[in-house]
Amino acid sequence: MNRRTVLVGALALTTGLALTGCSSDSRPELEVTGAFMPQPVGDMAAGFLVVKNSGGTDRLTSVSSALSDHVTIHETKNQAMRMVSSFEVPAGGELDLGRGGNHIMFMDLKKQPKQGETVSVELHFEKADPITVDVPVKETTYNPKKQ
Repeated sequence: MNRRTVLVGALALTTGLALTGCSSDSRPELEVTGAFMPQPVGDMAAGFLVVKNSGGTDRLTSVSSALSDHVTIHETKNQAMRMVSSFEVPAGGELDLGRGGNHIMFMDLKKQPKQGETVSVELHFEKADPITVDVPVKETTYNPKKQ
Protein backbone atom coordinates (compact mmCIF):
# COMPACT_ATOMS: atom_id res chain seq x y z
CA MET A 1 0.00 0.00 0.00
CA ASN A 2 1.23 3.44 -0.75
CA ARG A 3 1.21 6.31 1.69
CA ARG A 4 -1.71 8.09 -0.02
CA THR A 5 -3.98 5.01 0.25
CA VAL A 6 -3.20 4.66 3.97
CA LEU A 7 -3.87 8.37 4.56
CA VAL A 8 -7.21 8.29 2.67
CA GLY A 9 -8.26 5.12 4.56
CA ALA A 10 -7.35 6.62 7.93
CA LEU A 11 -9.21 9.83 7.10
CA ALA A 12 -12.32 7.90 6.04
CA LEU A 13 -12.22 5.80 9.23
CA THR A 14 -11.79 8.88 11.45
CA THR A 15 -14.63 10.73 9.71
CA GLY A 16 -16.91 7.69 10.05
CA LEU A 17 -16.18 7.35 13.77
CA ALA A 18 -16.73 11.08 14.36
CA LEU A 19 -20.08 10.99 12.57
CA THR A 20 -21.17 7.90 14.49
CA GLY A 21 -20.43 9.64 17.80
CA CYS A 22 -22.49 12.67 16.77
CA SER A 23 -25.35 10.69 15.29
CA SER A 24 -28.83 11.92 16.20
CA ASP A 25 -30.05 8.40 15.46
CA SER A 26 -28.79 7.04 18.80
CA ARG A 27 -31.52 5.21 20.70
CA PRO A 28 -33.46 7.28 23.25
CA GLU A 29 -33.11 6.12 26.88
CA LEU A 30 -36.31 7.34 28.56
CA GLU A 31 -37.41 7.40 32.19
CA VAL A 32 -40.60 8.94 33.59
CA THR A 33 -40.59 10.63 37.00
CA GLY A 34 -42.78 12.92 39.08
CA ALA A 35 -46.10 11.88 37.52
CA PHE A 36 -49.32 13.17 39.12
CA MET A 37 -52.90 14.15 38.33
CA PRO A 38 -54.78 16.64 40.48
CA GLN A 39 -58.17 15.19 41.46
CA PRO A 40 -60.57 16.43 38.76
CA VAL A 41 -63.58 18.54 39.71
CA GLY A 42 -65.45 18.10 36.40
CA ASP A 43 -65.30 15.92 33.30
CA MET A 44 -61.75 17.00 32.43
CA ALA A 45 -58.41 16.33 34.08
CA ALA A 46 -54.77 17.28 33.58
CA GLY A 47 -51.69 15.10 33.92
CA PHE A 48 -48.14 16.14 34.67
CA LEU A 49 -44.81 14.31 34.55
CA VAL A 50 -41.18 14.54 33.48
CA VAL A 51 -39.64 12.39 30.73
CA LYS A 52 -35.85 12.20 31.24
CA ASN A 53 -33.74 11.15 28.26
CA SER A 54 -30.15 9.96 28.62
CA GLY A 55 -30.00 8.87 24.95
CA GLY A 56 -30.80 10.33 21.53
CA THR A 57 -33.58 12.78 20.70
CA ASP A 58 -37.17 11.50 20.58
CA ARG A 59 -40.69 12.91 20.47
CA LEU A 60 -43.74 12.27 22.65
CA THR A 61 -46.42 11.81 19.99
CA SER A 62 -49.51 10.80 21.98
CA VAL A 63 -50.92 9.55 25.27
CA SER A 64 -53.66 6.98 25.79
CA SER A 65 -55.63 5.90 28.87
CA ALA A 66 -58.70 3.88 29.77
CA LEU A 67 -59.85 6.96 31.74
CA SER A 68 -60.75 8.81 28.52
CA ASP A 69 -61.05 8.22 24.79
CA HIS A 70 -59.89 11.82 24.25
CA VAL A 71 -56.39 12.27 25.68
CA THR A 72 -54.30 15.02 24.10
CA ILE A 73 -51.10 16.91 24.75
CA HIS A 74 -51.19 20.69 25.15
CA GLU A 75 -48.63 23.44 25.19
CA THR A 76 -49.08 26.65 27.14
CA LYS A 77 -47.70 29.90 25.74
CA ASN A 78 -48.59 33.41 26.91
CA GLN A 79 -51.16 31.94 29.31
CA ALA A 80 -53.04 30.26 26.44
CA MET A 81 -53.09 26.54 25.84
CA ARG A 82 -53.43 24.71 22.56
CA MET A 83 -53.31 21.10 21.46
CA VAL A 84 -50.07 19.99 19.74
CA SER A 85 -49.16 16.86 17.80
CA SER A 86 -45.91 16.15 19.68
CA PHE A 87 -43.27 17.38 22.12
CA GLU A 88 -39.52 16.98 21.71
CA VAL A 89 -37.70 14.89 24.31
CA PRO A 90 -34.19 16.29 23.82
CA ALA A 91 -31.08 14.12 23.85
CA GLY A 92 -29.49 14.28 27.28
CA GLY A 93 -32.37 16.44 28.53
CA GLU A 94 -35.95 16.24 29.64
CA LEU A 95 -39.52 17.06 28.71
CA ASP A 96 -41.24 18.72 31.66
CA LEU A 97 -45.03 18.59 31.65
CA GLY A 98 -45.91 20.67 34.70
CA ARG A 99 -48.55 22.95 36.22
CA GLY A 100 -48.81 26.25 34.38
CA GLY A 101 -47.02 24.83 31.34
CA ASN A 102 -47.20 21.97 28.88
CA HIS A 103 -49.42 19.10 30.04
CA ILE A 104 -51.62 16.10 29.22
CA MET A 105 -55.40 16.73 28.93
CA PHE A 106 -58.06 14.09 29.58
CA MET A 107 -61.45 15.10 28.17
CA ASP A 108 -64.88 13.49 28.77
CA LEU A 109 -63.74 11.33 31.69
CA LYS A 110 -65.36 7.90 31.92
CA LYS A 111 -65.10 8.04 35.74
CA GLN A 112 -63.95 10.46 38.42
CA PRO A 113 -60.61 9.32 39.87
CA LYS A 114 -60.25 10.17 43.56
CA GLN A 115 -57.23 11.27 45.57
CA GLY A 116 -55.13 8.22 46.50
CA GLU A 117 -56.05 6.25 43.35
CA THR A 118 -53.84 5.81 40.30
CA VAL A 119 -54.63 6.29 36.63
CA SER A 120 -52.76 4.17 34.09
CA VAL A 121 -51.52 6.04 31.02
CA GLU A 122 -49.43 4.93 28.08
CA LEU A 123 -46.96 7.38 26.55
CA HIS A 124 -46.23 6.87 22.85
CA PHE A 125 -42.99 8.04 21.25
CA GLU A 126 -41.63 8.43 17.75
CA LYS A 127 -38.63 6.11 18.34
CA ALA A 128 -38.81 4.54 21.81
CA ASP A 129 -41.24 1.81 22.85
CA PRO A 130 -44.38 2.97 24.69
CA ILE A 131 -44.06 3.53 28.43
CA THR A 132 -46.92 2.72 30.82
CA VAL A 133 -47.10 4.93 33.89
CA ASP A 134 -49.39 4.62 36.93
CA VAL A 135 -50.16 8.26 37.70
CA PRO A 136 -51.14 8.97 41.32
CA VAL A 137 -54.19 11.19 41.85
CA LYS A 138 -53.35 14.01 44.28
CA GLU A 139 -55.45 16.70 45.94
CA THR A 140 -56.88 19.26 43.52
CA THR A 141 -54.42 21.99 44.57
CA TYR A 142 -51.31 19.76 44.56
CA ASN A 143 -48.22 21.48 43.15
CA PRO A 144 -44.87 19.80 43.85
CA LYS A 145 -42.91 22.90 42.81
CA LYS A 146 -44.43 24.93 45.66
CA GLN A 147 -43.69 22.37 48.37
